Amino acid sequence: MPSSARLTAIPYHPDSAHWFDAIRHLPSPIWLDSGRPKSSYGRYDIMCADPETVITTTKGVTRVADRNGSVRESLDNPFSILRACLPEPCGASDLPFCGGAAGYFGYDLGRHLERLPNLAAQDIELPDLRVGIYPWAIVQDHEQCKAWLVSLPTATDLAEIQSIVRFHDLKQNIKRELNTFKINKFRANLNAIKHANAVAKIQAYIDAGDCYQVNFAQRFSSDYAGDPFMAYLALREVMPSPFSAFMEFDQQAILSLSPERFIRVADGVAETQPIKGTIARGATPEADNENARRLQASLKDRAENLMIVDLLRNDLSKSCVDVAVPELFSLQSFANVHHLVSTITARLKPRVSASQVLEDCFPGGSITGAPKIRAMEIIEELEPTRRSVYCGSLGYISADGKMDTNIAIRSLVCDGGNLYCWGGGGIVADSQADMEYEESVTKVKVLMDTLEREFLNVED
Repeated sequence: MPSSARLTAIPYHPDSAHWFDAIRHLPSPIWLDSGRPKSSYGRYDIMCADPETVITTTKGVTRVADRNGSVRESLDNPFSILRACLPEPCGASDLPFCGGAAGYFGYDLGRHLERLPNLAAQDIELPDLRVGIYPWAIVQDHEQCKAWLVSLPTATDLAEIQSIVRFHDLKQNIKRELNTFKINKFRANLNAIKHANAVAKIQAYIDAGDCYQVNFAQRFSSDYAGDPFMAYLALREVMPSPFSAFMEFDQQAILSLSPERFIRVADGVAETQPIKGTIARGATPEADNENARRLQASLKDRAENLMIVDLLRNDLSKSCVDVAVPELFSLQSFANVHHLVSTITARLKPRVSASQVLEDCFPGGSITGAPKIRAMEIIEELEPTRRSVYCGSLGYISADGKMDTNIAIRSLVCDGGNLYCWGGGGIVADSQADMEYEESVTKVKVLMDTLEREFLNVED
């Protein structure tokens, strides 16, 4: 039986921002954030830094760079390369992550799995994939109010992190220098007319029998300067979400406030929870309850959700058996919107790894449409720019076989002095263009309004 991870109890803090602030000076820090204490959906926070190996995929080439300076490149399947880099399996832990892989899988990694046209402009410089192999992590359990430093059995050179957890003062306030982050006003890459024209083209494809549903998005952008972590702290205050994340590396950063789980694997069982069906929160309790009732009763939204449930059932069946749908059209409520969320579960086939399930289901059907490949072709045709990290996945693959990933919606990317975010929705035969445009803005309006209110450059 493989050796178990090493666990050291450390002080707990209800806000994991204090622990992340203590380690973010180290290379490639990652915070997989449950949104606690304001969000009640999540349970664990995972924070790690200083990876032993970094795997990136750019323009079809996957680069594996080790901490000792060795670098190798390959044109092979990025998921296969990642599997070869995963650490030796360790014994099962009660914690979700005991060291292993953490990072992001960008939406455009999908073109390494399927043949897709090259039409949209690629103006964001982030790799399609960036995953580190992390030998240790700080894990906080917000239900038990406990925290641990966890490390792989093979991990060495832990002196710095051990010193940090021993001497860091959690009572010290995070230095929030708000003037170190500034933005200009956000600009959309589509106006309402262009958006409506794209919706009409999608509906023509639906009428022709090409597809049933296409997830179509528009992009918003702004110039920025300063520390993106200040922006993330402000966003998680107003939009706490259970599958959030903050990552920074090479003068780039990802700020994700995602409410949606993609694939979770634990104890040989895979689970996915697609979101399809969205309505804005009401201004009064009465209006809010009425909006929630309307969403739950909407035949369009329920049909849209069911299409994606069927797609994901098919994707999971590639590497799993006993596919089931224990929950259909459940209501989940967040700061800005209500969602319909379904749950699909399946049992992994023998000798199938968590990363194989991720590969077989990637990218998530809730943000492509159905059928998936044709929907992705239409997205490439109609969206003027590549999606980058948006609608990909952020998360971890633990050395003990567990995995959890999000769908990178409600997410922002910092790259080259530019800040990007996206809003989209599923287009079906009876979609109304004006309502779809409004929904695409509603989903990210809280993010943009918060950043403009807190950090707008007064000269803009």
